[in-house]
Amino acid sequence: MHFDPRVQRALKEAGLDADAVADASDRVAELVARDADRLREFFDGDDPYYSDMEMAHSAASRQEHASADVDLFTHGSDLRGYLSLDGWGVPVEGGRVLREADDGAPVVVELSLGDTVNDRVRFAREREEL
Repeated sequence: MHFDPRVQRALKEAGLDADAVADASDRVAELVARDADRLREFFDGDDPYYSDMEMAHSAASRQEHASADVDLFTHGSDLRGYLSLDGWGVPVEGGRVLREADDGAPVVVELSLGDTVNDRVRFAREREEL
């Protein structure tokens, strides 16, 4: 079960039986795994990436990253991993697709980044998408 006890209680009070709560929990895990796959797809390329990350050594509102690679894993409703950018990296503590193309490919994604960044950062393959 991926819901904490309060959420489980609220769902039961809303009329869901134990099987329905378990089904909803399984669906959450499926959706998180799907998001992880789509984020991996987004970062599976060779072209530069652009972000709205604030960086101490740059006054630019949009950063260009020559390379990016993401290693993600999921557990229930958690999506975690590590993002490597231009030779340095940062833990990933969550993520989602914000915008997709007509064919469903991710265009803009957002990652919640951990220590050293501690912020939600948007990424795109084209600067103007940010």
